[in-house]
Amino acid sequence: MTSQGSQGDSVAGSAPADLSYATAGVDIDAAERTVERYAELAARTRRPEVMADVGPFAGLFRLPTGLRDPVLVASTDSVGTKLLVAAALDRYDGVGRDLVNHCVNDVLTAGAEPLFVLDYIATADLSQQHRVELVAGVAAACEENGASLLGGETADLPGVYLPGAYDLVGTAIGVVERDAVIDGSRVAAGDALIALPSSGMQTNGYSLVRRLWSIGEDPSRDRSFLTAHDDELGESLGDALLAVHGSFLAALRPFLGRSEGPIHGIAHITGGGIPGNLSRILPAGLATRVDRGSWRPPPLFQRIRRDGELPDEEMWRAFNMGVGLVLAVDPAEAVSVARDLEGSWLLGEVVEQADGAPAVTIT
Repeated sequence: MTSQGSQGDSVAGSAPADLSYATAGVDIDAAERTVERYAELAARTRRPEVMADVGPFAGLFRLPTGLRDPVLVASTDSVGTKLLVAAALDRYDGVGRDLVNHCVNDVLTAGAEPLFVLDYIATADLSQQHRVELVAGVAAACEENGASLLGGETADLPGVYLPGAYDLVGTAIGVVERDAVIDGSRVAAGDALIALPSSGMQTNGYSLVRRLWSIGEDPSRDRSFLTAHDDELGESLGDALLAVHGSFLAALRPFLGRSEGPIHGIAHITGGGIPGNLSRILPAGLATRVDRGSWRPPPLFQRIRRDGELPDEEMWRAFNMGVGLVLAVDPAEAVSVARDLEGSWLLGEVVEQADGAPAVTIT
């Protein structure tokens, strides 16, 4: 009888001779070096309320001073399959910005200023350099929004994720005075709807466009297809698809913190488009009328519609159609609010909801 492991033979369940955590797909030494680089990036975002650098098991953050009755506001989201378009072009820092700005916009809908962000990267084998590029984008957007990158997690999960695959998720925590919360409760019939333009698709609709243009099936074809200049778009399709999801915080900051401010509701136009998101800020018994003639959707959406031969209903449900944020505003102040918001326009109005009528009508 041959002894266990002799002559290169083995029995079921015996361990490979070179077994280690690294050969199993998790390189602890490399990960520790990467965390050191994360810490350098996070240090650039540090607000005075941060009580500990990146490294401990939990981040510590004091509430800002001078608040009377603070309410914490939280949002968690991911970049979604836009990551696959970015990977096809070997571009990683932009999606870190997407993540932060998406979460900041979500807490902004309650009238909150962001305090800090936590990020989470999960992957099978994403290179250490690409991990740093992702976090560099997160940190840059945190700086731009005045938020601290308080910490996060990078999880090596070989066997859970396919080789080359990864996910990027974030949480933003913001704060607002209780009497300045914007929760839609003040939205009323007659309110004006003011739209702010999106920078592109933001972070929604990418599963559809990847299917439409077969992105991800042939890497060499993807690169040439996505980097070719498109006269209709005025840039490459890849650049149009990877336009960073912008933050609206700076534009709206002058209107925040007011107990009786002119903004009664804020809708972030993400998955579900205008119909799926505008309805989320309406009290019972109210609806909205959106004037589709008030703006022209950017060329990217026109190309998607044409190449995909998509019906109107699908376009409006899947994409923001060039609208990044919608405000429900006191009609007496709508003109002055729109004047102070560069690029904004009057999108429609809030109305009484008729029996059986949809919450959002686009005409």
